[in-house]
Formats: sequence, C-alpha cells, structure tokens
Amino acid sequence: MELLKSVLPYLISGVSVGGQYALIAIGYTMVYGILRLINFAHGDVFMVAGLIMVYLAASMPLYVAIPLMIVLTVALGFAIERVAYKPLRNAPRMSVMISAIGVSYLIQNLALYITGGLNKNYPAIPWISDKVSIFGMETTRVTVITPFLTVILVVALVLLINHTKIGMAMRAVSRDFETAQLMGVKINNVISATFIIGTFLAAVGSMLYFTNYPGVVPTSGGMPGLKAFVAAVFGGIGSIPGAVIGAFIIGICESIIKGLDTILVVNGVIAEQVGFSTFSDAFTFALLIVVLVFKPTGLFGEKTTDKV
Repeated sequence: MELLKSVLPYLISGVSVGGQYALIAIGYTMVYGILRLINFAHGDVFMVAGLIMVYLAASMPLYVAIPLMIVLTVALGFAIERVAYKPLRNAPRMSVMISAIGVSYLIQNLALYITGGLNKNYPAIPWISDKVSIFGMETTRVTVITPFLTVILVVALVLLINHTKIGMAMRAVSRDFETAQLMGVKINNVISATFIIGTFLAAVGSMLYFTNYPGVVPTSGGMPGLKAFVAAVFGGIGSIPGAVIGAFIIGICESIIKGLDTILVVNGVIAEQVGFSTFSDAFTFALLIVVLVFKPTGLFGEKTTDKV
C-alpha cells in the first residue's frame, strides 16, 4: 500500500506528460505516413505556439488569445509546408530532410532574436491551472484532464481519417503516393490538411505542456519534440495508435524514473537518494535503441517487404 501511494503521483504525472507527448507525436507520424518525411521543425512549432500565447495573453483576454494562438500556429505549419517542403516535392529525400533541419534552426534563431534568449513566463490559464486534490495528493487540473483530452482528440482524428473524404484521401496517399496522384487525389490539399491537423494538435499540446512547465525559451521545443519523435518511432512511425501508446509509455517511464529516488527512500529500499533522475532522458533513448534492435518497425509498425 505504501509503495502504491508513493508511486501514484509519478504515475499520474507520467500519464499527463505522455498525453502531451502524444499530441506532438501524432504530427510526426502523420507527416511521415504521407510524405515519408521527418518534420524536424515540428518541435519548434510547438515552442512557437508557447511564445505566441505569451505575447497574445499580455495584450488581450485569454478567451481571445487561446483560439488566436491555435489559428496562428496552424497558419505557421501551413506556411512551412508551402514554403519549405512543397517546392521540393520531387527532390531527393535528403534535400527535403536538410530543408526541415534548416527550418528548425531558422525558427529557433528567430525566436532567439525576438525574445533575446530570455525565459518567458507562460500565462496561468483559469480552471486548468487550478490546484485539485486527487487520491489525497495535490496537483493541477491540467494533469488530470490531459489524458482524457488526448484520447478525445485521438478518437476524433481516427473518425476523421476513417469516415471523411479527406481522411480517405490521406489513407490513399499514405498507401501509394504515385497511384493516388494518378487517380485524381489532390496531393497538395491532402498534405496541407495533414500539416494543419498536426500543428493544431501541437498547439493544444503546447498549451497543456507549458501550463505545467511555464518557462518558454527558444529551445523549449527541443526535448519534448525529440521525445515525441522517439514515441512515434517506438510505437511504429506512421501508426497513430502506435504513436499515442508509445508516448504514454515514455511519459510514464520518464516520470517514474524521475521519482525513483524518492520512491525507494520512502519504502526503505535505499537510505539516501543516489540520483536516478539524472537518467530519465537517457532511458527514453536507450528504450528506443532496444526496441529498434528487436523490432525495427516499432511496436505497431507494419512490416515492409522489398520487391525483387
């Protein structure tokens, strides 16, 4: 009982963080599923959403700032696709990857120029920033609602993909890009819709993440974006359910490792803290290596067969 009581706060926190990673990971996995491209700028779009919210909240009411932040973030994702990726549609894949890395550094440096590299405090959002008590422990309401909101958004996305015309087009392009194009599918519209959905989810994830970790700097998107990418690969890049499950697993493991010292001390396993939390980030990438060694396509990735 004492063990469960000491683990529970980290478990709940891990589920919350995993939900935030999942919303970012979906953007990676959707773009890869259609373009076979790793959008390295996605984590930086997540960071920009945080900065946009900081500046908007300083000059207008939150009920205006939040939807406007989402609209501006989606517009940024759309612009990145049209300016940096669309002209390279028929270019070698390496060229597109270099373009993605270039966009990432461009966004970071623009953010550095605008903010001067200073930490910007994310605004407290009423209701979701409020303190609540759950199972006898105090936490913020965003920690509780994040996994539920994530599941709702993922279910809505799956319904959109499976039961709408644009969703059918996305599945067709994902299965066979060239054939879908020959069959009259408007490829550019499908790709733009994919970026719009991905950046919308990243904007929502940004709001949930920075409510818990309120400091925003130009590099804030680096580690969450990288972990979300790991989650997408871990679950099987191209698989939306795989990305979500991978994100939750990584979030829970990361949170428990961060609290492992405290858990072991409370339960009398060790006498004093030894610094296991230092390895929380390393564990994420070590886990990825292990999975890729034994199952290169990820947990839910489809096996590919090469035609001879």
